[in-house]
Amino acid sequence: MPTGSILIADDDPAIRTVLNQALSRAGYEVRLTGNAATLWRWVSQGEGDLVVTDVVMPDESAFDLLPRIKKLRPNLPVVVMSAQNTFMTAIRASERGAYEYLPKPFDLKELIAIVGRALAAPKQAATAETAEMEALPLVGRSAAMQDIYRVLARLMQTDLTVMISGESGTGKELVARALHDYGKRAKGPFVAVNMAAIPRDLIESELFGHEKGAFTGANARASGRFEQAEGGTLFLDEIGDMPMEAQTRLLRVLQQGEYTTVGGRTPIRSDVRIVAASNKDLRILIQQGLFREDLFFRLNVVPLRLPPLRERLDDIPDLVRHFLSQAEAEGMPAKTLDAAALERLKRHRWPGNIRELENLIRRLAALYPQDTITGAVIEAELAPPAPVASRGPASYGVDSLAGAVEVYLAAYFAGFGNNSPPPGLYHRVLREIEGPLLSAALASARGNQIKAADLLGLNRNTLRKKIRDLDIQVFRTG
Repeated sequence: MPTGSILIADDDPAIRTVLNQALSRAGYEVRLTGNAATLWRWVSQGEGDLVVTDVVMPDESAFDLLPRIKKLRPNLPVVVMSAQNTFMTAIRASERGAYEYLPKPFDLKELIAIVGRALAAPKQAATAETAEMEALPLVGRSAAMQDIYRVLARLMQTDLTVMISGESGTGKELVARALHDYGKRAKGPFVAVNMAAIPRDLIESELFGHEKGAFTGANARASGRFEQAEGGTLFLDEIGDMPMEAQTRLLRVLQQGEYTTVGGRTPIRSDVRIVAASNKDLRILIQQGLFREDLFFRLNVVPLRLPPLRERLDDIPDLVRHFLSQAEAEGMPAKTLDAAALERLKRHRWPGNIRELENLIRRLAALYPQDTITGAVIEAELAPPAPVASRGPASYGVDSLAGAVEVYLAAYFAGFGNNSPPPGLYHRVLREIEGPLLSAALASARGNQIKAADLLGLNRNTLRKKIRDLDIQVFRTG
């Protein structure tokens, strides 16, 4: 049977009653108060083995009380509860030495489990209080975001490598910046690199730098992103697009803490925290031979999945207010959305996630004269695009492939009206063109993949992979 004395401070009598019943039934001795002064008196008298306290109380905030508690009794675990379920609440609780942070409404079973772990855990000294932070880098109070906040709060004062996964537009770089800006490397640089935006043959030079004469055009020594991020954080976005050669170099940095520049021979020690991100499933890339498994395990020390917006629809009102406030700070007219507008936003699927919502809100703030945006306006903005006609140069009434692409793109953008198209247009157009091109080449070569590869100017293994990835049917006719 569990034993221990628990001090509970909450100005809501109903919550005190519920906690008293649950923890008493679990075998704990419970003392209840509705104010911070009484809680402090009990703590200063040496009472209690654990504290459960709300943040907001009538006489003092728990965040103001926590440092005094940790200074007087550093080994006394404190569980903080709050209805102000923001990223900064979790961070402040962690900074001030709270054992755990629980958003309201909370699960009683989870609370009891936390109490049991806290009383059984080895006692540790409190961490030092840091400066008050006012920025709000992440927005949302949903259960999904509360889990993210709590993980981030635990990671802030570590150098653990973090692997962020999530769809495009879910805010992966925002999370990486929060890890840096509120962590122990905040005074160092934050350097972000998007692997998909760099030509593959330049990625190694971009990351690790190069020496003069290392390759054609290398007229002087150039520093890489690792050198630029020294003492800080290096955010490697879209890590799944990193070529194998660069993966091998990155693995050496993670294993040995050093690297060499392209064309260089002297190892350079690296003091950089790595945060990586991908909107692809790296395990699938490993199966396809496109990503090193040993590198994946080195990067995936702390996996962090960001939920798509459709899994956190309750956060839409907070996000809307946040984006409207940003737009107003940039000089756009002040706006609000009525209840019908917010409800219509919650019914949308949001394929572009938070980025799509942000673009919509900025467009509403800039283009609509009314102070209050109605549900009818949102309905018109989110109306599905008009269908696009069948593909092919002939169907567009043009002779060249380039002309067909231009007409296709014009129709594509027109179909979205005032809406911003979802990200990924480059790959979308490639898929539209690549499949028919490969099929035509194979047909011309009568299904002979060697001849088709020569016709296309591709390596045979590359052609085989594309045939498999695009699910192209190959028929030999001679």
